[in-house]
Amino acid sequence: MSIPVSATPRASRMAVAVCLSLSLSLVSRPAAAGGDDDPGAATLDTVVVRGERPATVESLQQARDRLSQRAGGTAIIDADTYRDGRASTMADALGYAPGVFIQSRFGAEEARLSIRGSGLQRTFHGRGIELMQDGSPLNLADGSFDFQAVEPLSARYVEVYRGANALEYGAATLGGAVNFVSPTGHDAAALTGRMEAGSSGYRRGQVATAGSRGDADGYASLTAFEQDGFRDHAVQENYRLFANAGYRFNDTLDGRLYYTHVDTDSQLPGSLTRAQAYADPRQAAAGSVVLDQKRDFRLDRVAGRLAWTPGDGRKLSLSLYYADKSLDHPIFQVLRQDTRDYGMDLRWQASGALAGHRNELVAGLAYGRGDTTDARFLNLGGTAGARTNGYAQHASNAKAYLENQAWLTDRWTLVMGAQGLKSVRNLRDTFVTALDESFREDYSGFSPKLGTRFIVDERLQFFGNLSRSMEPPSFGELAGGPNVTRNDAQRATTAELGMRIQRAGLSLDAAVYRARVEEELLSLSDGDGNPLGTVNADHTLHQGVELGLDWAFANRWKLSANYLLNDFRFDHDPVYGDNTLAGVPRQQVRMALRWSPGPVFHVAPQVEWVPQDYYIDHANTFTAPGYALLGLKLGGDIGSGASWFVDARNLADRKWISTTGVIADAGGQDSAQFLPGDGRSVYAGLQWAWQ
Repeated sequence: MSIPVSATPRASRMAVAVCLSLSLSLVSRPAAAGGDDDPGAATLDTVVVRGERPATVESLQQARDRLSQRAGGTAIIDADTYRDGRASTMADALGYAPGVFIQSRFGAEEARLSIRGSGLQRTFHGRGIELMQDGSPLNLADGSFDFQAVEPLSARYVEVYRGANALEYGAATLGGAVNFVSPTGHDAAALTGRMEAGSSGYRRGQVATAGSRGDADGYASLTAFEQDGFRDHAVQENYRLFANAGYRFNDTLDGRLYYTHVDTDSQLPGSLTRAQAYADPRQAAAGSVVLDQKRDFRLDRVAGRLAWTPGDGRKLSLSLYYADKSLDHPIFQVLRQDTRDYGMDLRWQASGALAGHRNELVAGLAYGRGDTTDARFLNLGGTAGARTNGYAQHASNAKAYLENQAWLTDRWTLVMGAQGLKSVRNLRDTFVTALDESFREDYSGFSPKLGTRFIVDERLQFFGNLSRSMEPPSFGELAGGPNVTRNDAQRATTAELGMRIQRAGLSLDAAVYRARVEEELLSLSDGDGNPLGTVNADHTLHQGVELGLDWAFANRWKLSANYLLNDFRFDHDPVYGDNTLAGVPRQQVRMALRWSPGPVFHVAPQVEWVPQDYYIDHANTFTAPGYALLGLKLGGDIGSGASWFVDARNLADRKWISTTGVIADAGGQDSAQFLPGDGRSVYAGLQWAWQ
């Protein structure tokens, strides 16, 4: 498969320039002037090449050790574990992460991503989780984020912090944080090529180069992806360039620059009724075709980090970022947005002793700001007609955060932390019609955390914590509908208990949690059933079980599993009583059993199971059916850095619902709230890595 970079000349020119410069400056080596038997060969002075790992990026093992010391639910995903199959979406990357619910909306990169019921209201681009690239936020300043801004193939590993366990990055949301960490010239192959192809016109390719010389290193990856889609009107086409370059100035100071370019076009097939989805899951919603609904955007992002490590376990890091995004989004009307986001994070880390006991401190200040020009037009078959509205949106967030972990004894640690947040959401109506919709809302709050760990030994530990969280609404919850709704911030108090087991051949991560949520942002109705749009619910309850397992229980056999129990409900609501919150199944199981007789071949049957129907409306009058899907992965190493895979999904060709809309009251009637999942599909790929 060739990578059709000609479709984006600017992206391809940048990619070629970066890849060539890195290849020439870092990978290539000059030929020797003469051999040992050459009488004219000169003896040169010894050149010492310093290969110390930069302080700006941790190795996989360093990150794994750090996350294992958190007093709460965390996970780390080695990107190699999902490269043995189709690696296109965040669902491919995070499907087996403990505590993460993620489901592709229609076989595309857009997904439902939720941790502990975060962002239940958002069935499109996300909210309620801090999504990061190399420690800097990918979220817009109002808290929303785009799934297409992430490239799973350009990650060395992924960090997952559930709930308040993301405080070390300044995040204090119900869902926590997900951080995609890029390879560097120190840990990536000199040249990597990858090709994937499969059902529904799926084609995907990557070329990446990396290397280091002396105090400099660099990495660059160019990927291209396109597919016709299982459903009609679901064509996807994406091009991404991810690159970073680092330099070690001296023994205590090093820096790294990051660049991202994303060019993505996505047709939207729309939602169907349940009857339509089971009669013909390939069809698109008629309105989506007539209006040619799409979501296309271009993103350019630059980030930088300096790390100063004076010794004795101390580290001061400064991160800066700037992002420029242009969105063209024909839906019920045509939305055109130009957004510029920028921010910084100053973080101090100190590992040492306090009162004769080990102590670790993280403290930081962060600021982010975003300005968006939002113009809205009539949708005339996918093109912009007469202007209907316009806004100038400004969002900003200022944070101060601190977390300290003290070893009271060799086995007991005490964790205390807090975040202070000041946020502004300011909207100016630039196209006033009947009513000036301008507003300014200020949100502020203090989110403390208290936790503990009991370390039985290096292989077994227990943890618990109690925390507060606060999430100001995004503009999608304020001005995303036909009218402006001035909502309050969502807050929660969460208690968590869990354990980790790390033994030879066994890794287990288990946690239970209970969160009392105030002012949750949900689509509700009044007592007469009239829709209110997205408003604040009084009190809701989120509780559940999170389980992740990797178990090599016999020679050549390994079991991987992810189990979620989601119990989300209203708490004595005057309209909904104790009804179940809509949108997420009560239980979800993902499981794979892998047999590896040797490096050349492995086989792994898989199952994804939602055992119960689940509600699409908060009034609990209509459901989406549960499902069970079977899959199979084959693959192995060919040798000389080459590997192959075959990834077959939904082998029984079941009709199923991948995700749904979330509405207030369906009135027991079938409505267009269902997104059918892909039918039987097969993907195959080859990868080469030259050291």
